[in-house]
Amino acid sequence: MLEEVERWLKRRSWSVADRPLERILAAKARSGSKVSVVLPALNEEATVGAIVSVIRRELMTPEVPLVDELVVIDSGSTDRTSEVAAAAGARVVHRDAILPRLPAVPGKGEVLWRSLLVTGGDVVCFVDADLREFSADFVTGIVGPLLTDPEVQFVKAMYDRPLGETAGQGGRVTELVARPLLNLHWPQLAGFVQPLGGEYAARRSLLEQLPFPVGYGVELGLLVDSLHTVGLDALAQVDVGVRLHRHQDGRALGRMAAAIYRTAQLRLARGHLVRPRLTQFERGEEGFEPRTHEVDTEERPPMAEVEEYRDRRVA
Repeated sequence: MLEEVERWLKRRSWSVADRPLERILAAKARSGSKVSVVLPALNEEATVGAIVSVIRRELMTPEVPLVDELVVIDSGSTDRTSEVAAAAGARVVHRDAILPRLPAVPGKGEVLWRSLLVTGGDVVCFVDADLREFSADFVTGIVGPLLTDPEVQFVKAMYDRPLGETAGQGGRVTELVARPLLNLHWPQLAGFVQPLGGEYAARRSLLEQLPFPVGYGVELGLLVDSLHTVGLDALAQVDVGVRLHRHQDGRALGRMAAAIYRTAQLRLARGHLVRPRLTQFERGEEGFEPRTHEVDTEERPPMAEVEEYRDRRVA
């Protein structure tokens, strides 16, 4: 590990307990900053309501006014995600209702990018909607450094990720794909425990400068581009405990890995994949059958370049 990274780990890696809630609230009041929490959601009716309820109950009260707006962006759910989220107290916006002149494409990054147009916080906090046994620490932990330290621009949560009953075995794409890529090509980012984690917060002034990969590559892309935009010392991570969520099967993880590799490849060479497709195999009645999937190859431009966003900021 680079000496620079070892110093960064000591300077920019914290525990959620390092910043008591009272200190965070006092810093927020002094700065006048507003905080937006965004939950990207696709068929998450089983978990989204509990997450919204915890944030509303613990972080959006007169006594604890940490979160100013809580928005669930529904990216085309076919279950009751929108109804459950709204009943729990979130503002729900459908992906397709945001920037309608530009047809939406499937993908998590697409939803996060569009969320900048329907939120107003100076600090934007992203939280995955499939978390179980959700704790408000996921929000206070990653928002805290941004409100208390003006030098910090981007904060990722770090945590243990059990796989079923086995501790520390979650995050398979992280260990097999993302971590090797980062260590080999962006060694300054080798200190991030959960580089692909979906819980992170950043200043709007940074996010609006960054391109957003539309799919699974969004977390890697934002992390790498933040490093190049504001430097390592403006990045941080906070230990928030344990993350429990729904795990995907091996084929889905393969598609995720391909998208992440493509995101890295684009940033290394700004070139193009020769064949942006991934073929996987499933056993059928007559043996193994190929299934070919498109790999995400599109990115949205920095939001600061979008006319509707500029007009909204002026207004």
